[in-house]
Amino acid sequence: MTLDDLTRVIRATVGVDDSVDLTADIHDTLFTDLGYDSLALLEVVSRLEKEFPASVPEEMIGELRTPRELIEFVNDQLAPAA
Repeated sequence: MTLDDLTRVIRATVGVDDSVDLTADIHDTLFTDLGYDSLALLEVVSRLEKEFPASVPEEMIGELRTPRELIEFVNDQLAPAA
């Protein structure tokens, strides 16, 4: 999964605030700074799980605070399947 995949899912699932530029390098920007709370991330993760053969436990969502952390978590699960 890439940052482009994640931003596509974010746009489709919860939308984007006009003040947020998802085309910038947001890898290490906190989701809260991007305007996404845990409920929004829950929706995004639900959609990601439909597209990628990975599972993000609900209790992990609060620990994955940046796009990089979420992408790495999902990709770590995808690696053994590849």
